[in-house]
Amino acid sequence: MKTLKGIGVSPGVVIGKVKLLHADEIDVPRTEIEESYIPNEIARFEDALTKTRAELLGIRKKISSEMGREHSDIFNAHLLILEDRTLIEDVIAQIKAEKVATDYAFSVVLQRYLHAFQQIDDEYLRERVSDIHDIGRRVLHHLTSRQRETLSNLSEQVVVVSHDLSPSDTATMDRKNVIGFATDIGGPTSHTAIMARSMEIPAVVGLQNISKEVKSGDKLIIDGTHGLLIINPDQTTIEKYLSEGKKFVAYILELEKLRHLKAETKDGHRVELAANIEFPDEIASVISHGAEAIGLYRTEYFYMNRVDLPEEEEQFQAYKMVVDQMSPRSVIVRTLDLGGDKFLSSLDLSNEMNPFLGWRAIRFCLTRVDIFKKQLRAILRASHFGDLKVMYPMISNLEELRRANELLQECKEELLKEGIEFDEDIKVGAMIEIPSAALISDSLAKEVDFFSIGTNDLIQYALAVDRVNEKIAYLYQPTHPAILKLIQQTIESAHKNNIWVGACGEMGGDPISSLLLLGMKVDELSMSPFLLPKVKKAIRSVNMSDVERIAEKALLNYHTAEDINQFSKAEFKKIIPGFEEEYLS
Repeated sequence: MKTLKGIGVSPGVVIGKVKLLHADEIDVPRTEIEESYIPNEIARFEDALTKTRAELLGIRKKISSEMGREHSDIFNAHLLILEDRTLIEDVIAQIKAEKVATDYAFSVVLQRYLHAFQQIDDEYLRERVSDIHDIGRRVLHHLTSRQRETLSNLSEQVVVVSHDLSPSDTATMDRKNVIGFATDIGGPTSHTAIMARSMEIPAVVGLQNISKEVKSGDKLIIDGTHGLLIINPDQTTIEKYLSEGKKFVAYILELEKLRHLKAETKDGHRVELAANIEFPDEIASVISHGAEAIGLYRTEYFYMNRVDLPEEEEQFQAYKMVVDQMSPRSVIVRTLDLGGDKFLSSLDLSNEMNPFLGWRAIRFCLTRVDIFKKQLRAILRASHFGDLKVMYPMISNLEELRRANELLQECKEELLKEGIEFDEDIKVGAMIEIPSAALISDSLAKEVDFFSIGTNDLIQYALAVDRVNEKIAYLYQPTHPAILKLIQQTIESAHKNNIWVGACGEMGGDPISSLLLLGMKVDELSMSPFLLPKVKKAIRSVNMSDVERIAEKALLNYHTAEDINQFSKAEFKKIIPGFEEEYLS
C-alpha cells in the first residue's frame, strides 16, 4: 500500500481498478530477425518514410491553402529531418549490425538523436527536439500500425490514470464507466479538473509520477476532497474510505434540499446561480442541482474528434435541444474557443510555441469566417425557441468585438432574407478573460448586453502562470490583489453602463472566492453543476452588508493573495457557523 498527495480538484471518494491511459508514445520491444529478413525490414522502413512524407505534405498543403504559406512552412523542418541521409543510414546500419526489426532500430537511433540535441547549448537547435520527436512518433505509428489508446467503449468501471487527459480524450470518453481521474500534471483549473467536476467524479491531479507508479488492474482509492491517492490499499483502509464515501454522499443529499430555494442573502440580496456545461447530456445534472440558467455552454467539443466540420443544421439541432430542455431558463452559448489545448482534428492545425497566446478563440473565428458564421447562424436560429444569448471568448480589444458583431449582423440579415425566424434582439456578451479587456471594460460595456468574467484565463494571463503546470500551481492565486482589482474594475464598468456581469470561471465554485465576488456585487455566478448547492448555502448564510464590507477591506488593506485569503477566511468564520469544517475541509 502506498499513499500519494496531489491536488484534489473534484471532491468525493471512489475505489476502483486502474485504467492506465498511455501518453502518445510507443514502447518498442527489441525483436531480433534472421539475416534473410534484413532486406524486408529495410523495405518496410522505406515504406514508413514514404507514408510519413505523404502525410506531412498533405498537412502542409492543407495548412498553406487555409492559413497561408507562412503557417505551413513549420513542416519544412519536419521534412528535412525525414529526408536526412545520416539518420536513414544509421537506422539501416542498426538493422544490419544488430539483426533487429526496423521499429526497434528506428527507436534506438531516434533516442540517440533526441539525447544529442538536448545537450546542445544553442537554443534554436535544442528546440528541434520537438520536431524530431513528432517525426519519430509518426514514423513509428506507420511501422507498428498501432492506434493511440482511447477511453471509448470501456467494458467495466475504471479509474483513469494518465500523464494528462486532453480534451480529445475526454470528448470521446465512455462516461458511464469512468469513475475517477488521477494525473501526473494539472491544477485546479486544468481541463481534467474541470471535466471531473462537470462529471461529478473524484479527481486528484499534480501527482507527478502516478502514471509510472501504477499499472492497469491495480486497485486505487481516490480521495478528491483531500487530494489523496492510495495504491493497492489493504482491507482496513478500503473499509475506512467506503465509510468516508457514504458520508460524502449523505452530505451531498443534504445540500440537495436547497435545490428549489433562491440564492439570496439573509438581508434579501439576490444573485443568479448558473451552471457551466460542455455536453448536452449534462442538463439533467444542471436542473437537479438547482441551476437557474446555463451561464456557459462550451461549444468546441461539438467540433472535436471528427473528420469533418459540423454543418449549420447539425449545430442548430444541438443548440435547440439544449434550449428546449432548459426552458424557461436562459442559456448562454460561448462561440467556438478552439486553440490552447483544444484543437480541431479536421483542420490539422500546426503546433504553436505559445498556443494559449496564439491563434485561438475569437482570433480563430474572425480569420475563419466561414466556420464562425455557420455557428452564428445556428445560434440565431435556436434563439427563436427560448432565452438564448451569445457570448464571444477571449476579446482583447474593441476592434474584435465590433467585427464579431458585424458578422452577427450579417447573419441576421441573411436569415431575414431567407424568411427564417430568430430572436432579433438576441443578447450579446463578451468574456473578460484577458487583462486588456478588463482595463478597457468601460469601452467594451457600451457595445454589449452583458459581461462574463472568465476567471480561469484571467488569472492565467494576468499572473503569467500556466494553469496546468503543477510546478507553479502555487502561483495560481485567485485572491491575488491584481486579479481582484481587475474583476472590481470590470464589475464597476458594467454597472456604470447598465449591463449585468457574471463570473463563469472556477472562482465561482470556491467558497471564499465566491463570497468575495458576491461582495464585489457580481450579478451571476456560473460553475460546475454539483458545486451549486454548496455555494447557494454559503450565500444564504450571510448578509450582503457583511460580504461587501469584507470584500472592501480585503481590497483596501491587504497586498498579497495569502493575506487576503487568511483575512477573508477569518471573517467568514465569524459570520457563518461551521464555515471551516463545512466549506474548507
